[in-house]
Amino acid sequence: MFTKSPLKYLLCLVLAWACQQKDAPANYQALPAESSAVAAVDISRLPEIEQTNPVFFNRDGEPQEFLEILKANGVNTIRLRVWVNPANGHSSLSEVNSFSQTLRQMGFKIWLSVHYSDTWADPGQQETPLIWQQATFEELKGIIRGYSLQVARLIKPEYFQVGNEINDGFLHPYGRLSSQPQQFKALAAEAISGVRQGAPQSRIILHYAGLSGAQWFFNTVDSLDYDIMGLSYYPIWHGKDLELLKNTMDSLTENFIRGIIIAETAYPFTLNWNDNTNNIVGLGEQLILPQYPASAQGQADFVKEIRKISAQVKHGMGFCYWGAELIAWKGPLSTEASPWENQALFDFNNKELPVLEQFNNN
Repeated sequence: MFTKSPLKYLLCLVLAWACQQKDAPANYQALPAESSAVAAVDISRLPEIEQTNPVFFNRDGEPQEFLEILKANGVNTIRLRVWVNPANGHSSLSEVNSFSQTLRQMGFKIWLSVHYSDTWADPGQQETPLIWQQATFEELKGIIRGYSLQVARLIKPEYFQVGNEINDGFLHPYGRLSSQPQQFKALAAEAISGVRQGAPQSRIILHYAGLSGAQWFFNTVDSLDYDIMGLSYYPIWHGKDLELLKNTMDSLTENFIRGIIIAETAYPFTLNWNDNTNNIVGLGEQLILPQYPASAQGQADFVKEIRKISAQVKHGMGFCYWGAELIAWKGPLSTEASPWENQALFDFNNKELPVLEQFNNN
């Protein structure tokens, strides 16, 4: 644990490092208006999975690099989470920066999901990074601004998501939206300010999980300087009414006049499993039936409808499929591997599924 004095020293170091970095090169152009919809996948765990040397196969059954398969199918954006000081080093800023360079060389756009945590941040958990936990509220404002500036200036993503599924804010307890709304907005404003300084070209996303409460949330944050509303939509947690999804998105864009994107979604191609880790989706009652069974075609049809909804909504910008890479990479007997292999974009033999064709939407 840091005492108050070392925290001030840490804050000075972060701000000094960020401010000494070079500005964006002169030929780094501002983002043009979107020429095509975002067709994204979140593959945050791929660097870890690739350490086990899995072999992936394209639709013809031929071995092909994972990223090449995505590119060939029209995926144009890669979403990556960033953790401040993760226990195993995965999803650290260093790893994400290195991976982002590889992705850029292949022509992908980068979408960062910056959690402002050392681990998973979601509606039920927004834990302040350990190294920041002894900071005062005023110190934390400076820390989050300096950190956001650092991340933005280093990677210069096309999309910078300030927090992940921040239904009840982030950086608890200071930034708990339900009890400290003004403090949350002050922290978010500092983070946004850091991004605007570090990467003026980045489009800033605020991300809410689900449909219920979305109007209240985006009304609450309407005064913040951000560009895009992001929604998570999983039938298991957010209901099986796709018409309600569209109506909610229509209403949000009408009320708040911003772009909107489905920031996370997924659907199973089977209810079976490929390792001994309990899957999150494994029951028929969790599906949208009879339209979308747990089959390769059902998964493809679901994503096709998600893409269609985003295209129909005014200011709709596209979608991101979460967990595209989460095969059972630790083997069939592992009890601590993937709870998601039946929702990945590759089957249990690591062959691309028909759903990938739905990313070619241009």
